[in-house]
Amino acid sequence: MEHVTAGNSFAALAYLVAGVCFILALRGLSSPATSQQGNRFGMIGMAIAVVTTLVTHVPMQAVGLVLEGPQGTVAATGPLFERIDLIAVLEILAAIGVGALIGITIARRIAMTAMPQLVAAFHSLVGLAAVLVAVAAYLNPMAFGIAQMVIPMIGDPFAVINPVSKVEMGLGAAIGAITFSGSVIAFLKLNGNMSGKPILLPGRHAINLAVLATILLLVAQFAHSQDAWPFWTLLVLSFVIGFLLIVPIGGADMPVVVSMLNSYSGWAAAAMGFTLHNTAMIITGALVGSSGAILSYIMCRAMNRSFLSVIAGGFGAEAASGGGEAKEQRPWKRGSADDAAFLMQQAEQVIIVPGYGMAVAQAQHVLREMTDKLKEHGVRVKFAIHPVAGRMPGHMNVLLAEANVPYDEVFELEDINSEFAQTDVAFVIGANDVTNPAAKTDKSSPIYGMPVLDVEKAKTVLFVKRSMGGVGYAGVDNDVFYMDNTMMLLADAKKMVEEIVKALD
Repeated sequence: MEHVTAGNSFAALAYLVAGVCFILALRGLSSPATSQQGNRFGMIGMAIAVVTTLVTHVPMQAVGLVLEGPQGTVAATGPLFERIDLIAVLEILAAIGVGALIGITIARRIAMTAMPQLVAAFHSLVGLAAVLVAVAAYLNPMAFGIAQMVIPMIGDPFAVINPVSKVEMGLGAAIGAITFSGSVIAFLKLNGNMSGKPILLPGRHAINLAVLATILLLVAQFAHSQDAWPFWTLLVLSFVIGFLLIVPIGGADMPVVVSMLNSYSGWAAAAMGFTLHNTAMIITGALVGSSGAILSYIMCRAMNRSFLSVIAGGFGAEAASGGGEAKEQRPWKRGSADDAAFLMQQAEQVIIVPGYGMAVAQAQHVLREMTDKLKEHGVRVKFAIHPVAGRMPGHMNVLLAEANVPYDEVFELEDINSEFAQTDVAFVIGANDVTNPAAKTDKSSPIYGMPVLDVEKAKTVLFVKRSMGGVGYAGVDNDVFYMDNTMMLLADAKKMVEEIVKALD
Protein backbone atom coordinates (compact mmCIF):
# COMPACT_ATOMS: atom_id res chain seq x y z
CA MET A 1 0.00 0.00 0.00
CA GLU A 2 1.06 3.64 -0.44
CA HIS A 3 1.39 6.19 2.28
CA VAL A 4 1.96 9.90 1.72
CA THR A 5 4.61 11.02 4.20
CA ALA A 6 5.01 14.61 3.05
CA GLY A 7 2.51 17.35 2.42
CA ASN A 8 0.83 17.72 -0.92
CA SER A 9 2.00 21.31 -1.03
CA PHE A 10 5.65 20.18 -1.02
CA ALA A 11 5.03 17.72 -3.87
CA ALA A 12 3.12 20.30 -5.90
CA LEU A 13 5.89 22.87 -5.48
CA ALA A 14 8.61 20.37 -6.35
CA TYR A 15 6.73 19.17 -9.43
CA LEU A 16 6.23 22.80 -10.49
CA VAL A 17 10.00 23.40 -10.26
CA ALA A 18 10.60 20.22 -12.26
CA GLY A 19 8.12 21.43 -14.90
CA VAL A 20 9.93 24.78 -15.18
CA CYS A 21 13.21 22.90 -15.64
CA PHE A 22 11.66 20.84 -18.45
CA ILE A 23 10.45 24.01 -20.20
CA LEU A 24 13.94 25.53 -19.91
CA ALA A 25 15.37 22.27 -21.26
CA LEU A 26 13.20 22.46 -24.38
CA ARG A 27 14.16 26.08 -24.86
CA GLY A 28 17.85 25.23 -24.52
CA LEU A 29 17.63 22.32 -26.93
CA SER A 30 16.20 24.60 -29.62
CA SER A 31 19.72 25.81 -30.47
CA PRO A 32 23.10 24.00 -30.62
CA ALA A 33 24.65 26.92 -28.74
CA THR A 34 22.48 26.28 -25.68
CA SER A 35 21.88 22.54 -26.05
CA GLN A 36 24.26 21.53 -23.26
CA GLN A 37 22.56 23.91 -20.85
CA GLY A 38 19.20 22.55 -21.96
CA ASN A 39 20.31 19.00 -21.24
CA ARG A 40 21.41 20.03 -17.76
CA PHE A 41 18.04 21.60 -17.02
CA GLY A 42 16.35 18.40 -18.23
CA MET A 43 18.49 16.22 -15.95
CA ILE A 44 17.88 18.49 -12.96
CA GLY A 45 14.13 18.49 -13.58
CA MET A 46 13.98 14.72 -13.92
CA ALA A 47 16.05 14.25 -10.75
CA ILE A 48 13.67 16.53 -8.82
CA ALA A 49 10.62 14.68 -10.17
CA VAL A 50 11.99 11.21 -9.36
CA VAL A 51 13.19 12.13 -5.86
CA THR A 52 9.91 13.89 -5.07
CA THR A 53 7.90 10.85 -6.13
CA LEU A 54 10.07 8.56 -4.02
CA VAL A 55 9.99 10.63 -0.83
CA THR A 56 6.28 11.47 -1.00
CA HIS A 57 5.10 7.96 -1.88
CA VAL A 58 7.02 5.65 0.40
CA PRO A 59 6.01 1.95 0.23
CA MET A 60 4.50 1.00 3.61
CA GLN A 61 3.29 -2.25 5.09
CA ALA A 62 0.72 -2.84 7.82
CA VAL A 63 1.98 -4.38 11.06
CA GLY A 64 -0.05 -5.76 13.99
CA LEU A 65 0.90 -4.99 17.59
CA VAL A 66 1.37 -8.38 19.30
CA LEU A 67 1.89 -9.13 23.03
CA GLU A 68 2.50 -12.25 25.10
CA GLY A 69 -0.65 -13.28 26.97
CA PRO A 70 -0.71 -14.44 30.67
CA GLN A 71 -1.27 -18.05 29.65
CA GLY A 72 1.66 -18.01 27.23
CA THR A 73 -0.52 -17.39 24.18
CA VAL A 74 0.08 -14.63 21.63
CA ALA A 75 -2.75 -12.13 21.47
CA ALA A 76 -3.12 -9.15 19.14
CA THR A 77 -3.89 -6.01 21.10
CA GLY A 78 -4.02 -2.43 20.00
CA PRO A 79 -4.51 -0.96 16.52
CA LEU A 80 -2.51 -1.70 13.40
CA PHE A 81 0.33 0.63 12.52
CA GLU A 82 2.56 1.06 9.46
CA ARG A 83 6.25 0.90 8.80
CA ILE A 84 8.43 1.43 5.71
CA ASP A 85 8.55 -1.64 3.49
CA LEU A 86 12.33 -1.94 3.15
CA ILE A 87 12.10 -4.78 0.63
CA ALA A 88 9.89 -2.69 -1.68
CA VAL A 89 12.24 0.30 -1.30
CA LEU A 90 15.24 -1.88 -2.17
CA GLU A 91 13.38 -3.25 -5.20
CA ILE A 92 12.68 0.29 -6.42
CA LEU A 93 16.30 1.36 -5.92
CA ALA A 94 17.55 -1.80 -7.65
CA ALA A 95 15.28 -1.11 -10.65
CA ILE A 96 16.57 2.48 -10.83
CA GLY A 97 20.15 1.22 -10.62
CA VAL A 98 19.67 -1.33 -13.39
CA GLY A 99 17.99 1.28 -15.61
CA ALA A 100 20.76 3.80 -14.94
CA LEU A 101 23.43 1.22 -15.78
CA ILE A 102 21.72 0.33 -19.06
CA GLY A 103 21.28 4.01 -19.94
CA ILE A 104 24.91 4.91 -19.20
CA THR A 105 26.17 1.92 -21.21
CA ILE A 106 24.03 2.83 -24.22
CA ALA A 107 24.99 6.51 -24.02
CA ARG A 108 28.71 5.68 -23.97
CA ARG A 109 28.59 3.14 -26.78
CA ILE A 110 26.00 4.49 -29.20
CA ALA A 111 27.29 6.14 -32.36
CA MET A 112 25.77 9.41 -33.52
CA THR A 113 24.76 7.66 -36.74
CA ALA A 114 22.52 5.35 -34.71
CA MET A 115 20.80 8.20 -32.88
CA PRO A 116 17.59 8.14 -34.99
CA GLN A 117 16.92 4.46 -34.29
CA LEU A 118 17.91 4.93 -30.64
CA VAL A 119 15.29 7.66 -30.28
CA ALA A 120 12.71 5.34 -31.87
CA ALA A 121 13.69 2.59 -29.41
CA PHE A 122 13.27 4.98 -26.46
CA HIS A 123 9.82 5.95 -27.70
CA SER A 124 8.84 2.29 -27.78
CA LEU A 125 9.84 1.91 -24.13
CA VAL A 126 7.75 4.94 -23.13
CA GLY A 127 4.76 3.46 -24.94
CA LEU A 128 5.27 0.06 -23.34
CA ALA A 129 5.55 1.66 -19.89
CA ALA A 130 2.22 3.40 -20.43
CA VAL A 131 0.62 0.09 -21.41
CA LEU A 132 2.01 -1.69 -18.33
CA VAL A 133 0.80 1.08 -16.01
CA ALA A 134 -2.67 0.91 -17.55
CA VAL A 135 -2.77 -2.88 -17.16
CA ALA A 136 -1.62 -2.63 -13.53
CA ALA A 137 -4.23 0.04 -12.81
CA TYR A 138 -6.95 -2.11 -14.35
CA LEU A 139 -5.96 -5.23 -12.44
CA ASN A 140 -5.56 -3.44 -9.09
CA PRO A 141 -7.47 -0.14 -9.22
CA MET A 142 -7.70 0.29 -5.45
CA ALA A 143 -3.92 0.58 -5.20
CA PHE A 144 -4.01 3.50 -7.64
CA GLY A 145 -6.84 5.30 -5.83
CA ILE A 146 -9.08 5.29 -8.89
CA ALA A 147 -11.87 3.03 -7.61
CA GLN A 148 -14.37 2.61 -4.80
CA MET A 149 -15.06 -0.71 -3.11
CA VAL A 150 -18.68 -1.80 -3.38
CA ILE A 151 -20.09 -4.39 -0.94
CA PRO A 152 -23.27 -5.92 -2.40
CA MET A 153 -26.00 -7.51 -0.33
CA ILE A 154 -25.23 -10.82 -2.01
CA GLY A 155 -21.88 -11.79 -3.45
CA ASP A 156 -18.28 -10.73 -3.03
CA PRO A 157 -17.08 -7.10 -2.80
CA PHE A 158 -15.74 -5.57 -6.01
CA ALA A 159 -13.98 -2.38 -7.06
CA VAL A 160 -15.77 0.11 -9.32
CA ILE A 161 -13.31 2.25 -11.31
CA ASN A 162 -14.18 5.92 -11.72
CA PRO A 163 -15.59 6.61 -15.23
CA VAL A 164 -13.08 9.41 -15.93
CA SER A 165 -10.22 7.12 -14.86
CA LYS A 166 -11.46 4.43 -17.23
CA VAL A 167 -11.37 6.89 -20.14
CA GLU A 168 -7.87 8.01 -19.17
CA MET A 169 -6.75 4.41 -18.75
CA GLY A 170 -8.23 3.28 -22.08
CA LEU A 171 -6.83 6.18 -24.09
CA GLY A 172 -3.43 5.97 -22.38
CA ALA A 173 -3.20 2.23 -23.06
CA ALA A 174 -4.23 2.70 -26.70
CA ILE A 175 -1.78 5.54 -27.38
CA GLY A 176 0.99 3.66 -25.57
CA ALA A 177 0.40 0.48 -27.59
CA ILE A 178 0.36 2.43 -30.87
CA THR A 179 3.59 4.17 -29.84
CA PHE A 180 5.25 0.88 -28.95
CA SER A 181 4.50 -1.11 -32.10
CA GLY A 182 4.96 1.90 -34.37
CA SER A 183 8.33 2.73 -32.80
CA VAL A 184 9.49 -0.87 -33.20
CA ILE A 185 8.77 -0.70 -36.95
CA ALA A 186 10.50 2.71 -37.19
CA PHE A 187 13.54 1.28 -35.38
CA LEU A 188 13.72 -1.71 -37.74
CA LYS A 189 13.52 0.56 -40.80
CA LEU A 190 16.10 3.05 -39.53
CA ASN A 191 18.45 0.29 -38.36
CA GLY A 192 18.38 -1.51 -41.69
CA ASN A 193 16.68 -4.65 -40.35
CA MET A 194 13.68 -3.83 -42.50
CA SER A 195 13.48 -2.23 -45.93
CA GLY A 196 13.00 1.54 -45.88
CA LYS A 197 10.64 1.22 -48.83
CA PRO A 198 6.93 1.49 -48.05
CA ILE A 199 4.95 -1.74 -47.71
CA LEU A 200 1.56 -0.86 -49.17
CA LEU A 201 -1.29 -3.06 -48.03
CA PRO A 202 -4.43 -3.22 -50.18
CA GLY A 203 -7.25 -1.16 -48.70
CA ARG A 204 -4.95 0.13 -45.94
CA HIS A 205 -6.78 3.46 -45.51
CA ALA A 206 -10.15 1.79 -44.94
CA ILE A 207 -8.55 -0.78 -42.61
CA ASN A 208 -6.79 1.90 -40.56
CA LEU A 209 -9.90 4.04 -40.21
CA ALA A 210 -12.01 1.04 -39.23
CA VAL A 211 -9.50 -0.10 -36.59
CA LEU A 212 -9.14 3.41 -35.12
CA ALA A 213 -12.92 3.84 -34.97
CA THR A 214 -13.25 0.45 -33.29
CA ILE A 215 -10.64 1.42 -30.68
CA LEU A 216 -12.59 4.58 -29.80
CA LEU A 217 -15.82 2.61 -29.52
CA LEU A 218 -14.10 0.08 -27.25
CA VAL A 219 -12.82 2.91 -25.01
CA ALA A 220 -16.40 4.17 -24.71
CA GLN A 221 -17.68 0.65 -23.99
CA PHE A 222 -14.99 0.11 -21.35
CA ALA A 223 -15.82 3.43 -19.68
CA HIS A 224 -19.49 2.44 -19.60
CA SER A 225 -19.27 -1.17 -18.43
CA GLN A 226 -15.78 -1.86 -17.03
CA ASP A 227 -15.91 -5.28 -18.71
CA ALA A 228 -12.63 -7.03 -19.36
CA TRP A 229 -13.13 -7.76 -23.06
CA PRO A 230 -13.23 -4.11 -24.29
CA PHE A 231 -10.01 -3.30 -22.45
CA TRP A 232 -7.99 -6.25 -23.72
CA THR A 233 -9.45 -5.99 -27.24
CA LEU A 234 -8.61 -2.30 -27.61
CA LEU A 235 -5.10 -3.07 -26.37
CA VAL A 236 -4.57 -5.75 -29.04
CA LEU A 237 -6.04 -3.56 -31.79
CA SER A 238 -3.83 -0.65 -30.73
CA PHE A 239 -0.71 -2.79 -31.12
CA VAL A 240 -1.94 -3.79 -34.57
CA ILE A 241 -2.76 -0.25 -35.75
CA GLY A 242 0.69 0.98 -34.67
CA PHE A 243 2.19 -1.59 -37.00
CA LEU A 244 -0.22 -0.77 -39.83
CA LEU A 245 0.37 2.99 -39.58
CA ILE A 246 4.18 2.90 -39.87
CA VAL A 247 4.75 0.02 -42.32
CA PRO A 248 3.43 1.97 -45.36
CA ILE A 249 5.61 5.03 -44.63
CA GLY A 250 8.73 5.36 -46.79
CA GLY A 251 12.26 6.09 -45.66
CA ALA A 252 12.30 9.78 -46.59
CA ASP A 253 9.44 10.45 -44.18
CA MET A 254 11.23 8.87 -41.20
CA PRO A 255 12.15 12.25 -39.62
CA VAL A 256 8.44 13.07 -39.41
CA VAL A 257 7.68 9.59 -38.06
CA VAL A 258 10.31 9.97 -35.31
CA SER A 259 8.89 13.32 -34.16
CA MET A 260 5.31 12.01 -34.49
CA LEU A 261 6.07 9.00 -32.28
CA ASN A 262 7.75 11.38 -29.86
CA SER A 263 4.46 13.24 -29.63
CA TYR A 264 2.49 10.01 -29.13
CA SER A 265 4.77 8.93 -26.29
CA GLY A 266 4.21 12.27 -24.57
CA TRP A 267 0.42 12.03 -24.72
CA ALA A 268 0.58 8.44 -23.45
CA ALA A 269 2.69 9.59 -20.50
CA ALA A 270 0.28 12.47 -19.78
CA ALA A 271 -2.70 10.11 -19.78
CA MET A 272 -0.93 7.82 -17.32
CA GLY A 273 -0.06 10.85 -15.22
CA PHE A 274 -3.77 11.38 -14.63
CA THR A 275 -4.17 7.71 -13.71
CA LEU A 276 -1.29 7.91 -11.24
CA HIS A 277 -2.31 11.37 -9.96
CA ASN A 278 1.24 12.51 -10.77
CA THR A 279 1.52 16.18 -11.73
CA ALA A 280 5.07 15.83 -13.03
CA MET A 281 4.03 13.13 -15.52
CA ILE A 282 1.12 15.26 -16.72
CA ILE A 283 3.36 18.31 -17.23
CA THR A 284 6.17 16.34 -18.86
CA GLY A 285 3.84 14.35 -21.08
CA ALA A 286 2.04 17.47 -22.25
CA LEU A 287 5.36 19.20 -23.02
CA VAL A 288 6.69 16.21 -24.97
CA GLY A 289 3.39 15.64 -26.74
CA SER A 290 2.92 19.25 -27.82
CA SER A 291 6.58 19.81 -28.77
CA GLY A 292 6.58 16.59 -30.80
CA ALA A 293 3.42 17.69 -32.60
CA ILE A 294 4.91 21.11 -33.36
CA LEU A 295 8.14 19.50 -34.60
CA SER A 296 6.13 17.15 -36.84
CA TYR A 297 4.38 20.18 -38.31
CA ILE A 298 7.72 21.93 -38.89
CA MET A 299 9.15 18.83 -40.56
CA CYS A 300 6.12 18.51 -42.81
CA ARG A 301 6.49 22.15 -43.84
CA ALA A 302 10.18 21.57 -44.53
CA MET A 303 9.23 18.77 -46.92
CA ASN A 304 6.18 20.56 -48.33
CA ARG A 305 3.99 17.76 -47.06
CA SER A 306 0.84 17.56 -45.01
CA PHE A 307 0.79 15.49 -41.86
CA LEU A 308 -2.14 13.44 -43.14
CA SER A 309 -0.32 12.65 -46.40
CA VAL A 310 2.66 11.34 -44.43
CA ILE A 311 0.45 9.07 -42.33
CA ALA A 312 -1.47 7.98 -45.41
CA GLY A 313 1.57 6.69 -47.24
CA GLY A 314 4.71 8.78 -47.19
CA PHE A 315 7.51 9.43 -49.61
CA GLY A 316 8.86 6.51 -51.55
CA ALA A 317 5.55 4.88 -52.39
CA GLU A 318 6.31 5.15 -56.08
CA ALA A 319 10.06 4.66 -55.79
CA ALA A 320 9.96 1.16 -57.18
CA SER A 321 8.38 2.41 -60.38
CA GLY A 322 9.80 5.91 -60.39
CA GLY A 323 13.47 5.28 -60.93
CA GLY A 324 14.73 3.68 -57.78
CA GLU A 325 17.86 2.33 -59.48
CA ALA A 326 20.95 4.43 -60.03
CA LYS A 327 21.46 5.19 -63.72
CA GLU A 328 25.15 4.20 -64.08
CA GLN A 329 24.87 4.19 -67.87
CA ARG A 330 24.61 8.02 -67.91
CA PRO A 331 27.88 9.91 -68.37
CA TRP A 332 29.48 11.40 -65.28
CA LYS A 333 32.85 12.85 -64.28
CA ARG A 334 35.10 11.42 -61.63
CA GLY A 335 37.54 13.53 -59.66
CA SER A 336 40.29 13.01 -57.11
CA ALA A 337 41.23 14.54 -53.78
CA ASP A 338 43.88 16.65 -55.55
CA ASP A 339 41.26 18.00 -57.97
CA ALA A 340 38.94 18.88 -55.10
CA ALA A 341 41.70 20.54 -53.09
CA PHE A 342 42.77 22.67 -56.07
CA LEU A 343 39.22 23.80 -56.89
CA MET A 344 38.36 24.72 -53.30
CA GLN A 345 41.72 26.41 -52.71
CA GLN A 346 41.04 28.74 -55.68
CA ALA A 347 37.47 29.50 -54.62
CA GLU A 348 36.20 32.60 -52.87
CA GLN A 349 33.33 30.77 -51.17
CA VAL A 350 32.68 27.09 -50.47
CA ILE A 351 29.37 25.83 -49.13
CA ILE A 352 29.54 22.42 -47.45
CA VAL A 353 26.38 20.30 -47.40
CA PRO A 354 26.67 17.45 -44.86
CA GLY A 355 24.37 14.45 -44.91
CA TYR A 356 23.94 10.94 -43.60
CA GLY A 357 27.04 9.76 -45.48
CA MET A 358 29.16 12.10 -43.37
CA ALA A 359 27.51 10.78 -40.23
CA VAL A 360 28.10 7.13 -41.17
CA ALA A 361 31.79 7.78 -41.88
CA GLN A 362 32.18 9.95 -38.75
CA ALA A 363 33.86 12.55 -40.95
CA GLN A 364 32.78 15.68 -39.06
CA HIS A 365 36.09 16.18 -37.23
CA VAL A 366 38.29 15.87 -40.31
CA LEU A 367 35.77 18.06 -42.18
CA ARG A 368 36.34 20.76 -39.58
CA GLU A 369 40.08 20.35 -40.19
CA MET A 370 39.50 20.82 -43.92
CA THR A 371 37.54 24.03 -43.34
CA ASP A 372 40.36 25.39 -41.16
CA LYS A 373 42.83 24.72 -44.00
CA LEU A 374 40.57 26.48 -46.51
CA LYS A 375 40.25 29.51 -44.23
CA GLU A 376 44.04 29.70 -44.06
CA HIS A 377 43.96 30.11 -47.86
CA GLY A 378 41.43 32.93 -47.56
CA VAL A 379 38.40 30.88 -48.58
CA ARG A 380 35.03 31.77 -47.05
CA VAL A 381 33.35 28.57 -45.77
CA LYS A 382 29.72 28.03 -44.85
CA PHE A 383 27.63 24.98 -43.94
CA ALA A 384 24.13 24.41 -45.38
CA ILE A 385 21.81 22.22 -43.30
CA HIS A 386 18.57 20.75 -44.56
CA PRO A 387 15.93 20.36 -41.79
CA VAL A 388 15.59 16.60 -42.33
CA ALA A 389 19.19 15.68 -43.23
CA GLY A 390 20.44 12.60 -41.42
CA ARG A 391 17.09 10.86 -40.86
CA MET A 392 16.34 12.92 -37.76
CA PRO A 393 15.73 16.64 -37.17
CA GLY A 394 18.87 18.40 -35.97
CA HIS A 395 21.15 15.41 -36.59
CA MET A 396 23.67 17.37 -38.68
CA ASN A 397 23.68 20.32 -36.29
CA VAL A 398 24.62 18.01 -33.42
CA LEU A 399 27.44 16.38 -35.40
CA LEU A 400 28.91 19.72 -36.44
CA ALA A 401 28.64 21.03 -32.87
CA GLU A 402 30.48 17.90 -31.72
CA ALA A 403 33.32 18.86 -34.09
CA ASN A 404 33.31 22.46 -32.74
CA VAL A 405 32.19 24.02 -36.01
CA PRO A 406 31.33 27.68 -35.22
CA TYR A 407 27.59 28.22 -35.00
CA ASP A 408 27.75 31.37 -37.12
CA GLU A 409 29.01 29.28 -40.05
CA VAL A 410 25.99 26.94 -40.01
CA PHE A 411 22.88 28.03 -41.94
CA GLU A 412 19.44 26.54 -42.47
CA LEU A 413 18.03 25.92 -45.94
CA GLU A 414 15.91 29.07 -46.19
CA ASP A 415 18.83 31.27 -45.07
CA ILE A 416 21.47 30.01 -47.50
CA ASN A 417 19.71 28.56 -50.54
CA SER A 418 19.94 31.83 -52.46
CA GLU A 419 23.74 31.88 -52.08
CA PHE A 420 24.48 28.78 -54.15
CA ALA A 421 24.20 30.75 -57.40
CA GLN A 422 27.07 33.02 -56.23
CA THR A 423 29.16 30.16 -54.80
CA ASP A 424 32.26 28.73 -56.46
CA VAL A 425 32.13 25.24 -54.95
CA ALA A 426 29.33 23.26 -53.32
CA PHE A 427 30.93 20.39 -51.41
CA VAL A 428 28.25 17.75 -50.81
CA ILE A 429 29.27 14.98 -48.44
CA GLY A 430 26.72 12.19 -48.38
CA ALA A 431 23.54 14.26 -48.75
CA ASN A 432 21.56 12.68 -51.56
CA ASP A 433 17.81 13.21 -51.19
CA VAL A 434 18.04 16.76 -49.81
CA THR A 435 20.03 17.96 -52.86
CA ASN A 436 18.00 16.18 -55.55
CA PRO A 437 16.57 18.67 -58.09
CA ALA A 438 13.94 16.10 -59.09
CA ALA A 439 12.00 17.36 -56.08
CA LYS A 440 11.49 20.62 -58.02
CA THR A 441 11.01 19.39 -61.57
CA ASP A 442 9.84 15.77 -61.75
CA LYS A 443 6.20 15.34 -60.77
CA SER A 444 6.56 11.56 -60.99
CA SER A 445 9.33 11.53 -58.40
CA PRO A 446 8.35 10.30 -54.93
CA ILE A 447 10.13 13.33 -53.42
CA TYR A 448 8.41 15.89 -55.64
CA GLY A 449 7.49 19.01 -53.71
CA MET A 450 10.13 18.66 -50.99
CA PRO A 451 12.28 21.82 -50.66
CA VAL A 452 15.90 20.93 -51.41
CA LEU A 453 19.26 22.69 -51.35
CA ASP A 454 20.06 24.22 -54.75
CA VAL A 455 23.60 22.85 -54.97
CA GLU A 456 23.40 22.44 -58.75
CA LYS A 457 23.45 26.26 -59.12
CA ALA A 458 27.03 26.49 -57.83
CA LYS A 459 29.85 26.85 -60.38
CA THR A 460 31.23 23.46 -59.34
CA VAL A 461 29.67 20.65 -57.34
CA LEU A 462 31.96 18.19 -55.57
CA PHE A 463 29.85 15.22 -54.53
CA VAL A 464 31.36 12.71 -52.09
CA LYS A 465 29.73 9.29 -52.39
CA ARG A 466 30.80 5.70 -51.86
CA SER A 467 29.73 4.52 -55.32
CA MET A 468 27.47 5.39 -58.21
CA GLY A 469 25.37 2.31 -57.56
CA GLY A 470 23.72 3.49 -54.36
CA VAL A 471 20.69 5.72 -53.92
CA GLY A 472 19.42 7.84 -51.07
CA TYR A 473 17.10 6.75 -48.30
CA ALA A 474 14.09 7.65 -50.42
CA GLY A 475 15.29 5.15 -53.03
CA VAL A 476 15.67 7.61 -55.93
CA ASP A 477 18.64 8.64 -58.08
CA ASN A 478 20.06 12.18 -58.08
CA ASP A 479 20.41 14.06 -61.38
CA VAL A 480 23.15 16.22 -59.85
CA PHE A 481 25.56 13.29 -60.29
CA TYR A 482 25.38 13.59 -64.07
CA MET A 483 25.51 17.37 -64.53
CA ASP A 484 28.37 19.03 -66.39
CA ASN A 485 29.45 21.08 -63.37
CA THR A 486 29.55 18.05 -61.04
CA MET A 487 32.66 16.06 -60.12
CA MET A 488 32.06 12.79 -58.27
CA LEU A 489 34.49 11.88 -55.48
CA LEU A 490 33.86 8.17 -54.97
CA ALA A 491 35.26 6.97 -51.66
CA ASP A 492 34.50 6.69 -47.98
CA ALA A 493 33.68 10.21 -46.84
CA LYS A 494 36.23 10.35 -44.05
CA LYS A 495 39.01 8.90 -46.17
CA MET A 496 38.29 11.31 -49.03
CA VAL A 497 38.30 14.38 -46.77
CA GLU A 498 41.54 13.22 -45.13
CA GLU A 499 43.13 13.00 -48.57
CA ILE A 500 41.85 16.48 -49.43
CA VAL A 501 43.40 17.84 -46.23
CA LYS A 502 46.75 16.32 -47.20
CA ALA A 503 46.45 17.83 -50.66
CA LEU A 504 45.71 21.26 -49.16
CA ASP A 505 48.95 21.03 -47.18
